[in-house]
Amino acid sequence: MTIKAVTFDLWDTLVDDDSDEPKRKARGLRSKREERRHQVWRALNDASAIDPATVSLAYDVAEAGFNMVWKEQHINWTVAQRLRVVLGGLGRTLPDDVFQRLVADHGRMEVDIPPDPIDGVEAALQRLSKRYKLAVVSDAIVTPGIGLRSILEAHGLARYFSGFAFSDEVGHSKPHRSMFDSAAAQLGVALDEIVHIGDRDHNDVKGPHVIGAKAILFIATRDTDKDATTADAICASYSELPAIIDRLSAQN
Repeated sequence: MTIKAVTFDLWDTLVDDDSDEPKRKARGLRSKREERRHQVWRALNDASAIDPATVSLAYDVAEAGFNMVWKEQHINWTVAQRLRVVLGGLGRTLPDDVFQRLVADHGRMEVDIPPDPIDGVEAALQRLSKRYKLAVVSDAIVTPGIGLRSILEAHGLARYFSGFAFSDEVGHSKPHRSMFDSAAAQLGVALDEIVHIGDRDHNDVKGPHVIGAKAILFIATRDTDKDATTADAICASYSELPAIIDRLSAQN
C-alpha cells in the first residue's frame, strides 16, 4: 500500500524531552523530579508533619510500579492514579480539593515551562502536511493529552496534525495497537498506509511493525536504540525525513 499518513511520537521526536530542565534551573526552580515530590510532601505536611525522605521513597515505589505496568501491560497510569498509589503507600489521604490541585500542578508543569521543539521540525511538518495526513501518537507520562496539545500549540506545531492519540485518552500506551487504531481512524487511512516516527525501538518500531505499518527510528536527540533497531529507516535530522518517507513510499 502507498503511504498516505505519517504519525509522530512526541517526546524526543517532536520536542526535546528534558530541554525544559535548564530553563527551570535558570529560574531557580527545582528539577521536575524534585518538584513533583516536593508538591506531594507540601500537601501532606500542611495537614500533618511528614518527613520529605519518606514521601520521596513512596513516590519512587509508585514510579517503579508505573514503569512496570507501562512496559508490561502497555497502560499509563494517570497522574491521579499514580498519586493515589503514593498516598496509599503512606497510609495518608488528602481532601479532594487539595488532591485535585496536586494533580493539576503535576500536569501543568511542562505546559508552564515547555520543552523545546527539535530543530527543523516545523519546516518538515509543513512540507509533509502538503502530501500526507499527519497525527501524533504519544504516551502521556505525566502531562495529560490536553497539556500535550497545549505544548504543540504554543510552538505552532498543532496546526499540522489532523489526529491525536494520547495514551491517557485512548486507554493504552504504545506499542498497543489501539493507539495506532485511534490515529488511523481519525485520519481515515488503513494501518498499512501509515509510517510512524519515534525514538524507541520497542514502542515506535516494533509496535507499528506488528500491525503492518512502517516505522522510522528518529535519533536526533536519543540514539540508544540505533544499533539494534528493526526500523525501515533511521533518521538523524528533520532535514532528511521527507526524503526518507518519499523513498519508503516509492518502494511499495
